[in-house]
Amino acid sequence: MPRKLSSLAPDWWDYTTLDSGLIADAAKLTPEAMRRLSRPGFKVVFYDTLEDFYCAEALEYIHAWKQATPDNPAGICGPIGPTEQLPLVARIANEIGLKLRDAHFWGMDEWVIDGDSVPVTHPLSFERADREMCFNRIERKLVMPDVNLHFPTADTGAFQASWNAGARCVVMQGGQGDIKHWAFNDPLPRRGKHKDTPPSAADYRQLATRVVNLHPVTIAQNARTSGGGNVSLVPTQAVTVGPVETWQAEKVSIWHAGHHDNPFGQRLTTLMIAQRIIDTAVPMSLLGDHPNVQFNFYRGGIGSCAIEMH
Repeated sequence: MPRKLSSLAPDWWDYTTLDSGLIADAAKLTPEAMRRLSRPGFKVVFYDTLEDFYCAEALEYIHAWKQATPDNPAGICGPIGPTEQLPLVARIANEIGLKLRDAHFWGMDEWVIDGDSVPVTHPLSFERADREMCFNRIERKLVMPDVNLHFPTADTGAFQASWNAGARCVVMQGGQGDIKHWAFNDPLPRRGKHKDTPPSAADYRQLATRVVNLHPVTIAQNARTSGGGNVSLVPTQAVTVGPVETWQAEKVSIWHAGHHDNPFGQRLTTLMIAQRIIDTAVPMSLLGDHPNVQFNFYRGGIGSCAIEMH
């Protein structure tokens, strides 16, 4: 029986093409039921305050960088979205005097316009946000060498090579978008050989850092979170770290504050990863096959899927 068309963008795959029973099961999950979905290789953690939530997120940077030595360089791959942890990272590094000469950082993604990644001067530049909110705030005597900062560009060769140059990625940190992606690993368009069925998990896992066309929901979300809803401001392409690099990270840590995806989305991917229901219409579900994944929730942002009219 053919998969149903998306309710959001009929020319694309996304979570609205899933079986209705799975969607209903996800919507019924209580926060306590979500917590009980932890299993070996997948851990669900709750935080009661935003202060604790973002402090813990910032400490992942610190814990990763503290492992770095001249003989064993190490680092973290981090997102823009959320960003609240970034100034805390700089403050903690300065306070404890953490020298970062052997530490590394990989950016997750960047906008692409007319085939080129946007310059750091662009107001929406992710590299600019990382530098202004974190790296430029670290004391000069501690600062990470610029050669150890790896930001993806439309010409992906150097960025891809940095993942195989000897430094360990201790953790890949991220959020979850409305379309159930990490980084910009969006569902694919519904065309060609993927017109009737989404790509297999094995095929999607072969995707490395690349330039992607963004799902319409992703464009709308970024307009909402970064541009006051002005969709015309948001590029329709980006360069993104792929599953190939994600599986090189020793741990994947996803942070759900309730701002970037809604109560249903948080429940759906928790259920799919916990039960290893892998479907590339929900790219986040691929993490069900990663050996070390942690979902971090702000309890006040988990919300409810109950019908409530506004």
